Amino acid sequence: MLSTEASTVPEPSGPYPVPSTVVGQNVTLLDVDEEENSSDDATEGAPELPEKLDRPSNSVAFSLSEASFALFPPLEQHDAAFPPIAKPNLVTGAEAQPQAHGSKNTHGARSGSYKGAIHLMGESNDPSLRLANLMVAAARNYPPPPHKYGPIVIVASYTNFSDLAHGPRGFEATRAMRTYRLNISDGTLTLLSAVPEGMMHNPAFCRRHPKLPVIYACTESVQEEGQIITLSVDGRTGALKEHCPPVGAGGTSTCYLTIHNSAERMLLVNYWDSTICTLELLPDGKVGRLLSSYDPKQGKPMKARPDRHVNHSRNDDDAQAERQGDPHSHAIVLEPTEGCIAYVPDLGMDVIRQFYFDERTGVVTPCGEVVSGVKVNRRGLGPRYLTFAKDLHTCYVVNELSSQVAVFRYHPDVAASIAKAYKEADTQEKKAALSKCAACPSTLHLVQTVSTLPEAFPSEMNTCGRVTIHPTGDFVVTSNRGHDSVAVHRIHRDSKPPGMLTLAGIFHTRGETPRHFQFDKSGQWLLVANQDSNTCAVFAFNCSTGSVSYSGNTYACQSPNFVCVWDGA
Repeated sequence: MLSTEASTVPEPSGPYPVPSTVVGQNVTLLDVDEEENSSDDATEGAPELPEKLDRPSNSVAFSLSEASFALFPPLEQHDAAFPPIAKPNLVTGAEAQPQAHGSKNTHGARSGSYKGAIHLMGESNDPSLRLANLMVAAARNYPPPPHKYGPIVIVASYTNFSDLAHGPRGFEATRAMRTYRLNISDGTLTLLSAVPEGMMHNPAFCRRHPKLPVIYACTESVQEEGQIITLSVDGRTGALKEHCPPVGAGGTSTCYLTIHNSAERMLLVNYWDSTICTLELLPDGKVGRLLSSYDPKQGKPMKARPDRHVNHSRNDDDAQAERQGDPHSHAIVLEPTEGCIAYVPDLGMDVIRQFYFDERTGVVTPCGEVVSGVKVNRRGLGPRYLTFAKDLHTCYVVNELSSQVAVFRYHPDVAASIAKAYKEADTQEKKAALSKCAACPSTLHLVQTVSTLPEAFPSEMNTCGRVTIHPTGDFVVTSNRGHDSVAVHRIHRDSKPPGMLTLAGIFHTRGETPRHFQFDKSGQWLLVANQDSNTCAVFAFNCSTGSVSYSGNTYACQSPNFVCVWDGA
């Protein structure tokens, strides 16, 4: 006869809730591991556990003593009985090593033997053992807090084509933003939420706040002033909510945002009228007043017409003439050492503009420029984006119209000398005079140019989208709109000068016009927004070789133009 005296289970090694006291015919579930549930967001929204589990009517009495504890063994014994299932590495193809129950892999996801317990439960003829195995399986499968399972993926979409300077070929989205959960074990996405219809139109670029759960989106309109939309991110549900009312961007077709290291200033550019503006950021993440605005055109009227709607995968002579008749600021990036020199790629003028940025006032003052690459057959370059490899003193510029990446040597000593001179000029008049008295030395020096296309593919049928440095720091990755691919170049740290590139491979994105893409924090998953085929595709990225493999996961999403990965950190 089994004893009805309570028996205490040894302290579990895993973080999931398991029965820890068995009394009479009922099993009482105690609290789960305190460390895993000490924060509010860890338990909020989790399924509520019943205080007691009633004995099934068709089961035998479930009173256990230490002598009969084999029916419900400690976790260590259970691990030996039901070993974790090893899964192959989807990136390298290597056989994965099983992990102990309750352990965490490099992404924070936990292993478990739920399937093993269910399998053995089905093989047993003992009702008590079947019930015990079922309870262990359920305990093992208790879901961790969602933010521990995988990052949130935010995808922005165009909603109104008639309001754009260019002409997408996909479908207008009814909802401007969607959020997904990325499963880091297989690259699948699960839809979490979508913003209400009409909440915003044509979000074209997003930027995370460096310290707060807030993102900023800029709207793209060639007819009306752009807006900065501030959204709070719920790390548990993925919901996006308005954090403060929209703020005007000071120009049209707003396309890029940068936040200063102090998190007190936001710099932005407006593509259509080329204006460069600075906004105040408040401590709570809300956007304040407009601090400054700079117009490279100096008030001159635009030559281009806003109703031409040239598709940006088209790059013939007529398209280039339309896009290079005026200045077009396309990004603004601060140098990585002191954050006081700002670089603005001007797609219309084929130059990288150099500015001194006064953090206190928010004013940008011109202090030189450099041609963004080497022209071939007199065709335009069209600098679009740039990114810095800080440890290598190297800057990579993607020239959209020539389908090239230009490699520049960055000179921090020159940047420091320019900053010193402008700081000593204590008035804006003196700063302006300093800009006019002599050409400021460039902080960037061109050392290499590489193509993003196969040799036989005509550049007239392609424009580049995004450029970024892979999270490992070993690769430069660029998207091709027209060839519909991503080009991966390996960074050579021991080259002379450091940071030179060689091609690792060019890989199809399983869709049309990959306007934007993003890596997860590990760099093993690549998410691509294929704008004109209305899809988002997920790829596995080999961090050793730079090769890209299709995961088999593609998701319908109207006119996606930007991907942001939110890991909650």
